[in-house]
Amino acid sequence: MMDGKQYLDSLKDGRAIYLNGEKVDDVTTHPAYRNAARSIAKLYDALHDPAKEAILTTKSEFGFRTHKFFKASTSSEELLGARDAMAEWTKLSYGFMGRTPDYKAAFTASLGPYAYFYKGFEDNARRWYKKAQQEIPFCNHTIVNPQLDRDQPLHKNKEVFVRAVEERDDGVIVSGAKMVGTSAALTHYNFVANYSPQDLGEGDKSHALIFFVPMNAPGLKVISRQSYEETAAIMGTPFDYPLSSRFDENDAVIVLDNVFIPWEDVLTYNNVDIANGFRPKTGWLNRYTFQGCTRFAVKLDFMVGLLLKATEMAGTNKFRGVQANIGEVISYRNMFWAISEAMAANPETGPNGVVLPNATYATAYRTFAPSVWPKIKQIFEQVVAGGLIQLPSSAKDFQNLELRPYLDHYYKGSGGVSAEERVKVLKLIWDAIGTEFGGRNELYEINYAGNHEGIRLDALKMADNSGQTAKYKAFVEQALSDYDLTGWTSDTWINPDKHQEKVFN
Repeated sequence: MMDGKQYLDSLKDGRAIYLNGEKVDDVTTHPAYRNAARSIAKLYDALHDPAKEAILTTKSEFGFRTHKFFKASTSSEELLGARDAMAEWTKLSYGFMGRTPDYKAAFTASLGPYAYFYKGFEDNARRWYKKAQQEIPFCNHTIVNPQLDRDQPLHKNKEVFVRAVEERDDGVIVSGAKMVGTSAALTHYNFVANYSPQDLGEGDKSHALIFFVPMNAPGLKVISRQSYEETAAIMGTPFDYPLSSRFDENDAVIVLDNVFIPWEDVLTYNNVDIANGFRPKTGWLNRYTFQGCTRFAVKLDFMVGLLLKATEMAGTNKFRGVQANIGEVISYRNMFWAISEAMAANPETGPNGVVLPNATYATAYRTFAPSVWPKIKQIFEQVVAGGLIQLPSSAKDFQNLELRPYLDHYYKGSGGVSAEERVKVLKLIWDAIGTEFGGRNELYEINYAGNHEGIRLDALKMADNSGQTAKYKAFVEQALSDYDLTGWTSDTWINPDKHQEKVFN
């Protein structure tokens, strides 16, 4: 497993990253990415911290140590250990970095036990399973097509979507664009797949493929959105933008312009059934929601603490209404920790002795997290209220000798809290919910697991497929069978006698 320095050095590989019309020479030094890169480096350093080794790592079946979530779990105890390892990692970004290396481990750790699924490429799946455990690579993924003419059949957008354009003895040439490559500029590989690929007409299955591609592959280009980290560096100091300036997971569109993919990095090719089936049939949905729910629960720990500190500093923490709102946020926090616990404690059985987090509980996380985050944001806006915008422009105001006495007098908090302490907390809250970083964060949480209808339809489909809906209906049928037009059908209850019937009539 690499350490933080090795991770940063690994990014200096000639990758083509574009921002504001210019190619970025080195993401580890550019102000748009450098602190986010160091936030990821901290994760790699933690793997080598003796104090965290037992929490984060375990012995792989191959003999070396690895991050617990990069190894397929074989018991609920191992799942809980993997959950705690993910929580320990995400604490380093207070839950605000969602696509850390363990996110894609949700997929790579399934490649060993589910290698048989990737017919014709089974050895590739096994190799990537071992490689991911050994190296702990940082992979982003792009599995969504660009938002272009989505009302049209795929074959009409054939030139836009990622597809094979040439087959060679040693691999395949691919072209097209994909979204959304979160943190793509800071990763080692891009995992490319598709939602619901299909025949493009006349037997063309070139869209039905799954592969890994190095981020420095010739022809691969990353087109970044604006950097909130760089904006934070220009507009203020870490005091003003403590989250934006180090945890911005820059999202990007990935362009593959005639990129060569060697066969050993391909998991399926020209196979619609496998391309469509990897998501629901190989445990990825179970595992990525497990990582997502754990990360979200840690984030809510942080938000509860922020709300407690903000209301204490304002002297409103004793108000009944404020306490009720705090209690609501704590209840949300408790719910998502409970869901993550239930996903591990009631696992599903997978192949070759592995277990998967419970998908039924995963549907609860996927459905409610997108609704809960905006609600928590609203509670902060209502409870902390105008304090979030009644703030000095930047830390530099405190360094102005003429202005400082006014700030100390008029911006101080309740109970002897200094102006500097109070403003520091409020700026942290504003960065979490009100800045561009905060706005993107809300969009991320709302769309994390898919569109709002899709995640609910998945819950229904999964209940149908598992027999749960039939069980629920049978439960109602049991109640209906207790009576009919003539009265109770069981001797347990007493039917009305004729006198009661007469009175009733």
